[in-house]
Amino acid sequence: MAHAFDFHNPYPTTRIPVFARNAVSTSHPLASQAGLRMLWKGGNAVDAAIAAAAVMTICEPVSNGLGSDSFAILWDGKKLHGLNASGRAPAAWTAQNFKSKYGQDAATPPKRGFDSVTVPGAVGSWMAMSERFGKLPFGDLLEPAIDIAERGYLLPVVVQQKWAAALAELGQGPGFAQAFMPWGRAPNVGELFQFKAAAKGLRAIARSKGEAFYGGEIAHAIERFSKANGGSITARDFADYKPEWVKPIGKNYRGHTLHEIPPNGQGIAALIALGILDKFDIAGMAVDGPDAQHLQIEAMKLAFADVYKYVAEPANMEVTVDQMLDDAYLASRAKLIDMKKAQDFGAGNPVKGGTIYLTTADENGMMVSFIQSNYMGFGSGCVEPNFGISLQNRGHAFSLNEGPNQVAPGKRPFHTIIPAFLTKDGQPVMSYGVMGANMQPQGHMQTLVRMLDFKQSPQAACDAPRWRYNAGLEINVEQQMDKTTVAALQQRGHQVEVINDNYQDFGAGQFIWRMGNPKKEGYVVASDPRRDGLAAGF
Repeated sequence: MAHAFDFHNPYPTTRIPVFARNAVSTSHPLASQAGLRMLWKGGNAVDAAIAAAAVMTICEPVSNGLGSDSFAILWDGKKLHGLNASGRAPAAWTAQNFKSKYGQDAATPPKRGFDSVTVPGAVGSWMAMSERFGKLPFGDLLEPAIDIAERGYLLPVVVQQKWAAALAELGQGPGFAQAFMPWGRAPNVGELFQFKAAAKGLRAIARSKGEAFYGGEIAHAIERFSKANGGSITARDFADYKPEWVKPIGKNYRGHTLHEIPPNGQGIAALIALGILDKFDIAGMAVDGPDAQHLQIEAMKLAFADVYKYVAEPANMEVTVDQMLDDAYLASRAKLIDMKKAQDFGAGNPVKGGTIYLTTADENGMMVSFIQSNYMGFGSGCVEPNFGISLQNRGHAFSLNEGPNQVAPGKRPFHTIIPAFLTKDGQPVMSYGVMGANMQPQGHMQTLVRMLDFKQSPQAACDAPRWRYNAGLEINVEQQMDKTTVAALQQRGHQVEVINDNYQDFGAGQFIWRMGNPKKEGYVVASDPRRDGLAAGF
């Protein structure tokens, strides 16, 4: 498949594709270099991914932290594995407890504060991947992150913009200003930021192989901090937590199979949309023209209509994954699309039928698709001061009302972060992902259509203008999208808002595509220009 790419890139970009036998692509150069360090030391793609992920908690705190959740899909050289490291609700969380505290009309847990914090899973994912697949000692993997947190780094452009924008809402959060407003403000571009508390936390995690985080000294520090700030999460909640190895779900598209993590995540949305698109000859349309864009938007709307109604913890879902992905059902959904008119779709009946992403690969064929997130920017706004644990706010995604996503002790909420992996005939082709809340399945679909239907290279697929579906008939489009296409979409009834801030609304991707035998041809690697990232390799 690699030879079919058109490596001519028609879009303005600051990036070029990288060709290498060992590869790392992240949204911060220091994280990419940390991954390469592990590969140079004799580690594998899993070691590289963990080292890069640890650095990202320091270098892009506007998106993730030591209190994040994560997911991974990895190819071990022979088989595909999935890891769900999303957090579970504390034992004290019930819908009635929240309603008693916040009012009977409250629909969700709060957006910020300790009552939005579920048990973080990211550190657990590092432990699980290292123990099962890693080659290097666990402590070695955190050395780059510890050094950067201790000595500091100069703030890059995109991260600084998001940092400054978050302070009005989060500046009063417990521990937030101490950690992220060292001079009473956001650091400026090119200014040195040090995070010594996180260095201490990373050292404790490294020294204990993660046990300090799950029931040890860090867990007890978070319990004390939570109690002092009105929360109910405990060290026992941390000690009881374990990530779950899962079998990825998949859907065939154009002779390939796209794999996603099964629910409680939204990856199934990309599979539903592609299953609908598979009923059309999208390759016969102009790649950036209104027909191709309209068709993808409508397919994505249909996917989200079902996902938002049905997806939750698998044990609580009213329908199965197989029912949602059934070909006959998706064909019936595809027939609802009107090529001349935008529609607001409701959910069907299948019974009848804010985040960092990184990817790594090594010359022995191992590939890792990894995503890690605090959810809404910095997350809860709560930062444990002794160990620098910036905590996510995934609990806000629970419902307090009856339904499959209603909060309950030990339950995982509906989750937005999703890594992706592409295979062909059971063999690995691409490890990739696109960050950004509900943009993620939309980005998975849009970029994959460009690569498989229109033969655009991974870097061109990164660089191309994107749209984002919100709700009803509302979509956002990037300012660089073709103006005649935008006008045509408006004529079909789409309520279009043109957005100038690409980072905020359209995600950012990292891509590693296998070009052949990794020991010979290697990979082509791409990194999205919408962030401060770097595709690197050797």
